[in-house]
Amino acid sequence: MAASTSGAIPAAGARPGLLSKERTIADPAFNRWLVVPAALAIHLCIGMVYGLSVFWLPLSRAVGIRDAISCGKADGFVQEFLQQILAADCDWKVSYLVWSFNLGIVFLGLAAAVWGGWLERVGPRKAAVVAALFWCGGLVVSALGVYQHQILLLWLGAGVIGGVGLGLGYISPVSTLIKWFPDRRGMATGMAIMGFGGGAMIGAPLADRLMRYFATPTSVGVAQTFLALAALYFVFMMAGAFGYRVPAPGWKPAGWTPPASSGSSMITNEHVHLDRAWRTPQFWLLWSMLMLNVSAGIGILAMASPLLQEVFGGHLIGIDAGFSELAPEQKKQIATIAAGFTGLLSLANIFGRFFWASLSDRIGRKGTYFVFFALGMVLYAAVPTLAHADRLALFVLAFCIILSMYGGGFATVPAYLADMFGTQMVGAIHGRLLTAWSTAGIVGPFLINYIRDTQIDAGVARALVYDRTMYILAGLLLVGLVCDLLVRPVASKWFMSADQLAYERTMAHDRASASGTGWTSSARSGDGRALAVVLSWAAVGIPLAWGVWMTVEKAKLLF
Repeated sequence: MAASTSGAIPAAGARPGLLSKERTIADPAFNRWLVVPAALAIHLCIGMVYGLSVFWLPLSRAVGIRDAISCGKADGFVQEFLQQILAADCDWKVSYLVWSFNLGIVFLGLAAAVWGGWLERVGPRKAAVVAALFWCGGLVVSALGVYQHQILLLWLGAGVIGGVGLGLGYISPVSTLIKWFPDRRGMATGMAIMGFGGGAMIGAPLADRLMRYFATPTSVGVAQTFLALAALYFVFMMAGAFGYRVPAPGWKPAGWTPPASSGSSMITNEHVHLDRAWRTPQFWLLWSMLMLNVSAGIGILAMASPLLQEVFGGHLIGIDAGFSELAPEQKKQIATIAAGFTGLLSLANIFGRFFWASLSDRIGRKGTYFVFFALGMVLYAAVPTLAHADRLALFVLAFCIILSMYGGGFATVPAYLADMFGTQMVGAIHGRLLTAWSTAGIVGPFLINYIRDTQIDAGVARALVYDRTMYILAGLLLVGLVCDLLVRPVASKWFMSADQLAYERTMAHDRASASGTGWTSSARSGDGRALAVVLSWAAVGIPLAWGVWMTVEKAKLLF
């Protein structure tokens, strides 16, 4: 096999470029805890994709400002679609705006799958810089779309261009963190991927305040907010990108010994190539597990507010009345309470990523996913009973646990992949696996919305329209449980030979700094390293703490 130009290694003595992987090889004194806040800085920014819904209502009246201006009655879907993408004197419908989010999730998975192998070779720094350019550039294009009132530019910016940035930013720290924390793979990836869930928790209230600041009698302030966020996120993402370091080949934590691998062990010390990993049954079992777990959770997350309002209705404010019987002002009251429920689920999603991924280091990835599916089945099946018995606290608790396992599934799967396929190409393999997320992002919401609408059209009471959905979601998790039970160690025939592994490491620039051919960062004093750790964690911890506080304030309304 011939090395490609993009993977070429600089000539001996040449100074590698600023974004090259050689420039990120850490010196022996580097503190590995500096890599986690670098990853968090990236994920907290791109995680704002979950908070894009804060823009939908303001954008739905971008022309009318105070009230939306209708495009008029459309004669069929095609005419309505043309109205939305061509008309400049009427407002967009929310159902069309949401496609910015849908496209973003789809292109996240596609970008991660297509460029995962490239990322492994060029390293996390270059990939994160490209991610920053695409994500922030997508926000700039979105701002232009709002300014010119062209929804196609909004889809292109936040959806397509931004989605590519999401995919590269999401997987950029995975293999790096797994190599830095071979002793605590789950915990390390859990902390970083926790940031993706927390991005909306910070970005949504920040965006709301910015829109209020920029709003004028002739503007809802969305375009200006997009530009402000793009600038802010670019600074944070570039700081995270240049904070990345990769360990020199052969590095391991002091005092840690790799566990012995056997034919029956679920953790291998060998490595599987990207081109072969996706042909193994293990890959497709894990793909199915992630898709089923995410399909069940993302549908609930998307419908959390209407679900609580329609199931409990007036009981949320002490009135014995169904949702349809409430007056407009009463519906506004319970909508505010439901917003608290949504915030609580967001917290469960975020902290579940750290808790379950850390727990997986103790009970194993297979055992952790067994809990996700077995406990999830029980909780989904119990939800209708809890709702009919008017047990609001238990109903909320059940969904908080469910959403914690939804987030935990995202955070645990990179470590599961490293256990099964080795660490050499785990980032690229993870990228391929994220197509399951793209699939689930369509399947989950469609399934829940379709069943809900069908039930309503059939005359089923609003409080009962989700019962059948809960049982179907429990069935999905049963299929996921079977997939998890079928996972076995990867057969030796799939592993790379010593020559193949050496070639891939050469292409990935994995050369020990001690050899003199790589780039070694300069050592720093002990005090300097300790201060750098404190400042790095403060830079991401303070915004995250603010986001948690804002979410808790909203969640108080639920009780």
